[in-house]
Amino acid sequence: SSLSKMAGTATRVARAGLLKASVPWLALQPTAKFSTLRDMTTTRKAVLGVMGVLGGGAAGMVYALNESVKASELELHCTTFPWPHNGYFSSFDHASIRRGYEVYKNVCAACHSLKYVAFRNLIGVSHTEAEAKEEAESVQITDGPNEEGHMFQRPGKLSDYFPNPYPNDEAARAANNGALPPDFSYITAARHGGENYIFSLLTGYCDPPAGVQLREGLYYNPYFPGGAIAMAQALYNEVMEYSDGTPATASQMAKDVSTFLRWASEPEHDQRKKMALKALMIFPLLIAISYYIKRHKWIVIKSRKFAFKPSSK
Repeated sequence: SSLSKMAGTATRVARAGLLKASVPWLALQPTAKFSTLRDMTTTRKAVLGVMGVLGGGAAGMVYALNESVKASELELHCTTFPWPHNGYFSSFDHASIRRGYEVYKNVCAACHSLKYVAFRNLIGVSHTEAEAKEEAESVQITDGPNEEGHMFQRPGKLSDYFPNPYPNDEAARAANNGALPPDFSYITAARHGGENYIFSLLTGYCDPPAGVQLREGLYYNPYFPGGAIAMAQALYNEVMEYSDGTPATASQMAKDVSTFLRWASEPEHDQRKKMALKALMIFPLLIAISYYIKRHKWIVIKSRKFAFKPSSK
């Protein structure tokens, strides 16, 4: 320990001596200082500024181009289509809703339920009361129990909801290779893109690109997350016939069923816009009445003054 103390003392003495030594080049070493633009001319500052802006813009462009060519995902984002009901005060195309119901009934109802929509909801939208009652009676509804404690089948009524094609989720999975067909009641509200996504999905089936392998029972659709979807393409040209004689092309059926599903998820759409239009029509009258009361009634109260006059006694 004594040797280590002596070594430490010698080191401190040597450092102190070196610091106090008169070394010419050490004494003349200039101190570092930060460069500034104080002594630069205005022209040089402008040139440096322009160069900085151009350099930053070039760097940003290179980054954007680099990101745009990366194959970071195989999912396509659906296009926004000019739906007639997208305007601020535009209503649904009710003829399209009726045709969309026919597409759902003949094509989609075999796998997908619509359990939050009742037959009575069709009245005044796509069907008359008699037509809606006929549609309800065309299906069998499980009801009961009866007096003997058994469930039974009966014709549907207007108050009944659209029946589920499967008795439970396990039966639905077993019939679709393990995939559970989603309920269509709020499908446009539950999917990013709404009816644009539904239309793009129904018309977007194609062959998988090179290098993409799909297992048996799956189909390729670039609009579906992951690309592999268990639902086969369901809409083809002339796969059904419309009651009004409209040509049943695949795109026409996709457009009509997308409109129908948008209505199913938002049946108050037309009524909400109608109420908004009424509110906007009555607002000018309410504003005029408010201005009159403010200007001619309250102005006297707001502008009056209270003065204290002491008594002369």
